[in-house]
Amino acid sequence: MKRRRFVKTVSSAALGLVAARAPLFGSGSPSEKVVVCVMGLNGRGTVLAKTFAKTPHAEVASVCDVDAKVLAKAAATVNAKAIADFRRALDDKSIDALVIATPDHWHAPAAILAMAAGKHVYLEKPCGHNAREGELLVDAQRKTRRVVQMGTQRRSSPRAIEAVQAIRDGIIGRPYFARAWYANRRATIGRGKAAPVPTDLDYELWQGPAPRTLYRDNVIHYNWHWFRRWGTGEICNNGTHEIDVARWALGVDHPVRVTSAGGRYHFDDDWEFTDTQEAAFEFDGGRSIAWQGLSCNPYPVEGRGRGTMVHGTTGSMVLDQDGYVVYDMDNKIVKQNVAPPPSGTDSLALSGDDQLTAFHIANFVEGVRTGAPVSQPIGEGAKTVLLCHLGNIAQWTGRALRVDATTGRIQGDEAAMAHWQREYAPGWAPTV
Repeated sequence: MKRRRFVKTVSSAALGLVAARAPLFGSGSPSEKVVVCVMGLNGRGTVLAKTFAKTPHAEVASVCDVDAKVLAKAAATVNAKAIADFRRALDDKSIDALVIATPDHWHAPAAILAMAAGKHVYLEKPCGHNAREGELLVDAQRKTRRVVQMGTQRRSSPRAIEAVQAIRDGIIGRPYFARAWYANRRATIGRGKAAPVPTDLDYELWQGPAPRTLYRDNVIHYNWHWFRRWGTGEICNNGTHEIDVARWALGVDHPVRVTSAGGRYHFDDDWEFTDTQEAAFEFDGGRSIAWQGLSCNPYPVEGRGRGTMVHGTTGSMVLDQDGYVVYDMDNKIVKQNVAPPPSGTDSLALSGDDQLTAFHIANFVEGVRTGAPVSQPIGEGAKTVLLCHLGNIAQWTGRALRVDATTGRIQGDEAAMAHWQREYAPGWAPTV
């Protein structure tokens, strides 16, 4: 990547339940419409494209994917221009923002290039493939003053905002411990073998920033999540959402100590991360977070396949994508605000996740148009994703990590810090 000129400025700090930033537009009037290109369309990206297309004051002008079949289908769905290489969108002056829903190894490099080209960014979680990329993203946003919203959509949920405010107001006393979890029944990915690249796939561009390797038949389009070359494991995949709620509810930033236990227990295959993990994050002030990831066993916690439970001195609160329930010390419900179950047959359109995505995208569009605060600016999002990366590093090293609570960096462990960043394909290392 060629380094581009960045706008020289200083960003403001994020404070409060909904983080604020400085206005972007100076004395000029904001645009009436935010024009976007959506990059990465197999699954989540198409949901984002359809939601942006329905959002007031937004327009999907183009969509981008390296798989020609996926690209054609998505372009027809939202009636947008189809482009194979996202860099064409960066050169298009009519595009205001890049929406990134690619595999994880593309998230930070694409976002940094977009900011350098003057584009705002809606970036799916996790914001980076490794801890260093989170630092680079924050630096790039500060220099360019672009709006960068990470896609942890519960930050825009009215019920979640209400729940965290209730914790701030003392509804469970002093909060000190949060447990976040996710359970699924993922199947084995088997043992892959080298195979010809599908004719519709630009595998060279799909690899992008990652060091090159032969195409294998059990990676694309989803199983890349479980390979360290491209993915970040379950803790960064679904864990980001739940751990973010835990961090938000406790009001913590960087930990001082991180541990992890677990492994690939359920199947013997090519999967390179844990399918079973218990990670713990300790913070100054007597607060901690525990993450439980069960990728291959769907047994629920608190009757939920995913969620966060916050314990305090006078009670506890359970939060998930549908709302929250508060219990007193006698385990009796004292307050709740939970969305009614969806009706009809279109569960995707009516799911809590999709409704929250609409809230989050509307918040991003308003931020770009008017300079209003966004719910999950990259400075906040990167703190949550760093916890997830630290959980992986603690697992890989097999020991407790001591962490600087100011910077989030691992202290006194060069072997652990070797996992802080990655090697890139020649010419693709992101720079700020």
